[in-house]
Amino acid sequence: MLTQVAEGVLVHQSEFVQSNTVVVHGRAGVLLIDPGITGDEMACLANDLAGSDQTVVAGFSTHPHWDHLLWHARLGAAPRYATARCAAAVRDQLSEPGAKARVADHLLETEIGGQVPLDLYGLVTALPAETARIPWHGPQVRIIEHQAHAPGHAALFIEERGVLVAGDTLSDVLVPMLDLDPADPIEDYLAALRLLEGVAGDVDVVVPGHGSVGGADQVHARVEQDRAYLLALREGHVPSDPRIGPAAKPGWEWVNDVHTGQAQRLAQKSERDKTPG
Repeated sequence: MLTQVAEGVLVHQSEFVQSNTVVVHGRAGVLLIDPGITGDEMACLANDLAGSDQTVVAGFSTHPHWDHLLWHARLGAAPRYATARCAAAVRDQLSEPGAKARVADHLLETEIGGQVPLDLYGLVTALPAETARIPWHGPQVRIIEHQAHAPGHAALFIEERGVLVAGDTLSDVLVPMLDLDPADPIEDYLAALRLLEGVAGDVDVVVPGHGSVGGADQVHARVEQDRAYLLALREGHVPSDPRIGPAAKPGWEWVNDVHTGQAQRLAQKSERDKTPG
């Protein structure tokens, strides 16, 4: 079911880890951001759009993780954009033998195993590097690219509607999930938060990749919560964060494991960096 969050901007939330798909109405059709998880959900979305005489004229994947690279044939053959870095990461991923099979095997370990169509997986079109806005006939959508969470991650700011589509940041249920391969993943994430903070004063609605849609009063609060988590992680402290520990949302206790794994890998990374070569 699509829920309107601003004029011409609607959200569908999957039952699977509260994944959010965003639909933005334009002059000739809609922009579809991170279009869904299961085949049934995406087919339902296609039905809803057809029922309101809307076609998909552009798609966008916020970053190169499997749950943001999906598509359904009934959504049509519109270009599915991504940042140049994101598209390069997807290309590298798909160049490895058995890449789709590994995604399918991973999904078999979840409650949606066998329900996710992968035939159109990852077929994104790279925008030129440093592209500032999505090329389409609709409200201006600013691309805020950063390196938190995944290479070429992009938040999208729908300026005329005051909507920030945050990708996998600013969640009320997930702590910041780091891309641990770069040299300084915490600083990469802090830099991303500074970029998002730069538009926060103009945001009326924030839509995370996973979790609850927030109002204007939530934007700065979520930035500060994520920053506090990261600073505690950098100092080796146990974060005081309601998304982990005893206060974690029922059903989301696994986020504690994500946090523990990140803390352990960062500690190992720090030890390696201290060891003379």
